[in-house]
Amino acid sequence: METLVAEVHALLGPHVDWKQVLLTAMVPLFLLAFAIEFVIMRRRRRTQGFEWRDILTNLGLGGSYQIFETIAHLLVTGAAVIWIYQFRLFDIPVNAWTILPIFFGVEFCYYWFHRGSHRIRWFWSAHVVHHSSERMNMTTAMRQSLLYSITGWWLFFMPLVLLGVHPAAVFFLYGVNLTYQYFVHTESVGKLHPFIEYWFNTPSHHRVHHGKNPQYIDKNYGGVLICFDRWFGTFEPEEEAVVYGIPKQIHSHNILTLNFHEFLDMWRDVLRPGPLWQRLKHLWAPPEYERPETVVKGQPTTTP
Repeated sequence: METLVAEVHALLGPHVDWKQVLLTAMVPLFLLAFAIEFVIMRRRRRTQGFEWRDILTNLGLGGSYQIFETIAHLLVTGAAVIWIYQFRLFDIPVNAWTILPIFFGVEFCYYWFHRGSHRIRWFWSAHVVHHSSERMNMTTAMRQSLLYSITGWWLFFMPLVLLGVHPAAVFFLYGVNLTYQYFVHTESVGKLHPFIEYWFNTPSHHRVHHGKNPQYIDKNYGGVLICFDRWFGTFEPEEEAVVYGIPKQIHSHNILTLNFHEFLDMWRDVLRPGPLWQRLKHLWAPPEYERPETVVKGQPTTTP
């Protein structure tokens, strides 16, 4: 294990994004799982969730995300989190006694990152890419944004770093979180045992999260665990059939369009004429926020 770590450091330098190392190593298993999923759904004659242009778009988005995220970590993020780590309050070791509490802490941080990514437009401008598909299969999990490092996903995990958990451990466990989530992006699995459905994010829970049905919007933010949603009032069970996508649906397979459309729309709203404070509010208000002077009287606003 130490030899492998040393070889990775020799290849990538001192600032290694162990999240991306894990995700890259898992790609063959991801593709194998998708192939099995497709065979199962074809035997059930339920292949409407598989459209090959959409799947190729998902793979393209996943590959470009992997490359850009790695570069961003090597150039900026890695150095930033190590700098923050020097101000830690404690030195928390990673061992058999601490690994589960640390993982629970990572899941807690992820819940708030994910919730913030839906309710703060700055973060939504990156996360919207993941929700822009109108289909659900395992490759949908690969639908990721080039903007995540720019908008600052990693900031949500810095409380653990300041507490004293080494960034390598935080990022690796976040990689475990994302690896698990790949397998819940599927319609091939129904509801599981009630105990599992209560504590863990399952395909059923995550289908809800990707729905644009009014009752499903902004629900089920959990990564591996779903208990935080139950405790903080954002849980919704899967009942009616899920309609996937976003209310302001973008119909495109262009990777650049999918990555930047919401980010550019956000800045257009900021730069439109009007009071400065209300214009700037587009950066931190929910995505559906409309400035008072832009709302047509009697017309309801839409919720993304």
